[in-house]
Amino acid sequence: MSTTILSLQSANIYQEKNPILTNVSLDVNRGEFIYLIGKTGAGKSSFLKTLYADLPLKEGSGTIVDHDLRKLKEKDIPYLRRKLGVVFQDFKLLPDRNVKENLLFVLKATGWTVKEEMNRKIDEVLDKVGMKNYQNKMPHQLSGGEQQRIAIARALLNDPDLILADEPTGNLDPQTSVEVMELLRKINENGKTIVMATHDYALLLKYPSKTLKFDEGKVFEVVQRKV
Repeated sequence: MSTTILSLQSANIYQEKNPILTNVSLDVNRGEFIYLIGKTGAGKSSFLKTLYADLPLKEGSGTIVDHDLRKLKEKDIPYLRRKLGVVFQDFKLLPDRNVKENLLFVLKATGWTVKEEMNRKIDEVLDKVGMKNYQNKMPHQLSGGEQQRIAIARALLNDPDLILADEPTGNLDPQTSVEVMELLRKINENGKTIVMATHDYALLLKYPSKTLKFDEGKVFEVVQRKV
């Protein structure tokens, strides 16, 4: 199995017809934890959307979890997304369903059919994020940190090779941000690759890791100095 889980070569990333990032070349290896930093509008979200095929890759080459982003057809996108876990800043839980129903919705949408297996998987991922006793809670009954834990559990449902996190602590207070970060680091230590966009430089200092900076249409690695 290749150690490279994501590779882009001379990739140009567009929002509609507007170039957002140009000549992006990078490799991400299995098991890495990588931060994406840069100002709002620098292209971090567009970059992540390209990786989970919300935006097409039109120029350059790219592979992610063994899928070729240039050759990806509409019918292939669900198979790509089964191998990815995506965590959003605003949680994106379905407000009219409880926690268990939110997770069931994803399992059914990605091809699970056996009720016992689905229930077992839901128990497993909720246990991993410390939310096993919250299955019957509605999203509005949960704090922001609890909702993000559920969102992370949802991202783990299909045992993804790679987790893409777009500002997962952006709507959380500092203490809750640390708790969510601890959870993500633990998931990473258990072998999952994580690529995380963030504005929270305090987290970078507390949990240093490989960092890619987005600036003026370019992406480059930032070397963190040891204190």
